[in-house]
Amino acid sequence: MNKKSFGMGFLLGIIATVIVAVGVGIGIYLASPKDTTVSEMSAKKMNLIEQLIDTYYFGKINKKNLSEGTYKGLVSGLDDPYSEYFTKAEYKSQLEENSGKYVGIGAIVSRNEKNGIISVLKVFDDSPAKKAGLKKGDIIAQVNGKDVTGKELSQVVMKIKGKENTKVNIKILDPKTTKYKKLSIIRKPVDAPSVESKIVDKKKKIGYVAISEFDENTAGQFEKELGKLKKQKVKGIIFDLRYNPGGMYDVVCQIVDDILPKGTIVFTKDKYGNREEEKSDASCLKIPMVVLQNEGSASASEIFAGAVQDFKAGTIVGTQSYGKGVVQNTYPFSDGTALKLTIKKYYTPSGRNINGKGITPDVKVENDGKTDKQLNTAKDILRKKIK
Repeated sequence: MNKKSFGMGFLLGIIATVIVAVGVGIGIYLASPKDTTVSEMSAKKMNLIEQLIDTYYFGKINKKNLSEGTYKGLVSGLDDPYSEYFTKAEYKSQLEENSGKYVGIGAIVSRNEKNGIISVLKVFDDSPAKKAGLKKGDIIAQVNGKDVTGKELSQVVMKIKGKENTKVNIKILDPKTTKYKKLSIIRKPVDAPSVESKIVDKKKKIGYVAISEFDENTAGQFEKELGKLKKQKVKGIIFDLRYNPGGMYDVVCQIVDDILPKGTIVFTKDKYGNREEEKSDASCLKIPMVVLQNEGSASASEIFAGAVQDFKAGTIVGTQSYGKGVVQNTYPFSDGTALKLTIKKYYTPSGRNINGKGITPDVKVENDGKTDKQLNTAKDILRKKIK
């Protein structure tokens, strides 16, 4: 081949490439007659993108990852922080988390929706996390060398969990010292307690129940801990829902039914206006109550606090709650994946939807980081009510 023919071939190659590129661009627009639906156009565009990736993408292609990314992208297009597509591994992790039994480090973490920061809400006693030095309030910066700030909470939790006796490396930031620290933690089976109780004033017989989240096993634990306090004949009780991110709708309704008199606990409305109510029977606690909440109290916690407030059955103490007034349902698929979707708004008994607003406390109290002013205020309120 001479230089002239080579140059001509090279030029024709460039022209052909340009024609292909232009043809693709024109095809996107010209292949869309007026009667083409949005769904049909989306399918055509997806097929075209896939063809371009197959033909021109230089790196290694993982078809499964492409599919999973497509589903996640579709759901993220709803711009709803509570709707999410779960891969098979993520859904398995979610089920374990809801059950309260899993293999991990023994800590509860949450994600700040405004800045994406992952922080530690609670560290269980005698857990691998506790032994390694992880503390409440620590900010998780990295898991196994990968940054996690801004990542979906379910993905971060899945990275922290794993097989028994395997190691997970976590880099944390102590917000008090602003210093980073690396922890190496061995994963172990964890039976996460979500309810704890104690007497906080022996003289006045004031009981205290802390609920960290509403899991499958929370209702049973709640009845057990509440039973202990009843046997000790408490005359007043404090329910601590601070930093409780929520959980299962039916579980919180079951718990609220145990403490409130007959009436509507909460009701929901879907996009079609259909209304469903959850009711309480006449069996209830007949002693003064205080509910502690803060900005980390969300969803099911707000159903609890909102019902107590509307029934006028107790005093809400603390700061404004998070403001999640919507309900999600999870739809599992036969391949082990699942879709969590926001399907309803919920309303307190008086008809308040607190989404984006939160529950306003009856007594506003902010902690100063030195003493638990909120708990002390709750005790003072009950002391005045107990004869």
